Amino acid sequence: MNDLLSIMARHGYALTFTLLLAEAIGLPFPAAIALVGAGAAVAAHTLWGPGVLLAAMVALVLGDVAQFWLGRYTGWALLGFLCRLSMNPETCILRSAESFYKRGKATLVFAKFIPGLNTMAAPLAGSMKMRFGQFLRLDFAGALLYSVTYLMVGYVSRDFLAATLNGFHAAGRAMEIIVIVALLGYSIYRIVQFSRYKKYRIMPRVQVQELAARMASDQANRVQIVDVRSHGYYDAGSERIAGSIRIEPNNLDEEIKHLSKDKAIYLYCT
Repeated sequence: MNDLLSIMARHGYALTFTLLLAEAIGLPFPAAIALVGAGAAVAAHTLWGPGVLLAAMVALVLGDVAQFWLGRYTGWALLGFLCRLSMNPETCILRSAESFYKRGKATLVFAKFIPGLNTMAAPLAGSMKMRFGQFLRLDFAGALLYSVTYLMVGYVSRDFLAATLNGFHAAGRAMEIIVIVALLGYSIYRIVQFSRYKKYRIMPRVQVQELAARMASDQANRVQIVDVRSHGYYDAGSERIAGSIRIEPNNLDEEIKHLSKDKAIYLYCT
């Protein structure tokens, strides 16, 4: 614990800022742990509380604003990149979007507490064309709630953290083996899950020319084209393929009832 507090005393503000900014822009860094450590350092009087909170807020808001504007101008490309390392990228995006559909823009207030959604919320808000002023207010509230919560956890649990870290230090080699085994087990789990979902990454596709030819033939009445764009890419005024119908991917149980059972169905998204 003394080593941790010594590090926080020397680099606490910069370390807090860097780790939180890294997490805010999508990198897998332990921002919550950094805040807990900073809270413990505040309790030990090695860091100044308002200074730590300011560093955390600037990092989180700065990273989220960057993600918001990237989401606004790159849309699906950025969201796909952020989800690419997940076991099922499409599910990653749709589940995050579902939070917005169910809970509205207030999702931004608690998004940072939910793994996955914390990275996707800001670029999703950008891709949904949310007004920047509204995004900034909600994101600021979420960043403040997140920062204060974990700083307080560290502040009130300083003695518990000290006992835990001292126990790890005393265990020595045994703790190293446990950590290595845990990391190995997690790696195996990820590989197995990746293999299970791999088949869902392969989707049958049709060339535009082939579908256009079929639509121009006497088989046109046996074809149904469906617009399944999600999370803000579709709105009432957007252009879509003539004759297509719109269904919402996050509400399939109801939307699927509108699909004909007697026609060949072609889906298109972003």
